[in-house]
Amino acid sequence: MDLYSRIYDRENELIRAGIVHLLSGVLPLYVVNEFPKSGGTWVGQMLGRALGVPFPRNRLPVVRPSIMHGHYLDPWGMKNVVVAWRDGRDIMVSWYHQQLIPHEWNRAQVARSRRELPLADYDDLYANLPAFIEYSFTKPHSPGFSWTDFVRRWHGRKGTVHVRYEDLRRDTPGELRRIVGELTGDKLSPEWADAVTEEFSFERQSGRRSGEENKGSFLRKGVVGDWRGRFSPEAREVFDRYAGEELIVLGYERDRSWVRQD
Repeated sequence: MDLYSRIYDRENELIRAGIVHLLSGVLPLYVVNEFPKSGGTWVGQMLGRALGVPFPRNRLPVVRPSIMHGHYLDPWGMKNVVVAWRDGRDIMVSWYHQQLIPHEWNRAQVARSRRELPLADYDDLYANLPAFIEYSFTKPHSPGFSWTDFVRRWHGRKGTVHVRYEDLRRDTPGELRRIVGELTGDKLSPEWADAVTEEFSFERQSGRRSGEENKGSFLRKGVVGDWRGRFSPEAREVFDRYAGEELIVLGYERDRSWVRQD
């Protein structure tokens, strides 16, 4: 990415953040907020279609109701917010691919991560994951905060609609209808919810079945629980050290016994 593109992207990001914090309750804007790789883009796509408003992803919105998607830690001034959650262990697996495996859309991000986290073989996720988890919690960038920071700031925040990626995968139409109802007070018909769900399904958008991995795609795998085959005992211990309590707070674990399970 050249210098002009970086400056443009930075200015765009700052303007979008200002709009979200100052105008989300005025236009109104519907803000989908997440820690990366939590399904926020998927939520934004479906919500835009369901409400009949544009989703100007990574661009400035038109001056009318629209969907804004981003990674915001500070809730100041934000209205009409949907927070997308996902098991932080699954996030780490997906985040590894975005931070360390280069594609056309993430080269600057990967270049920085590889400078800061030199590894012998970046394709060896199983061996590298403990070091990457440590890096993600101690030197976060793009965004500049960790998953733990995001959980502590946004969990249980009143006036916010919360949705879990795992629940969306289990019952997409039902969760979409709930989100629309809580966000706007309107009822989404089951037929329209089904149609929106089908249009933005993983299979329709990726051309693959859920679980069929494409490491070069933004829609890499689309599954729940992928971390189980990727976390070594050391990776479990490192993640628990930084975010074990947050897993319990969000209801992904009852206690910390998962660290010692096979």
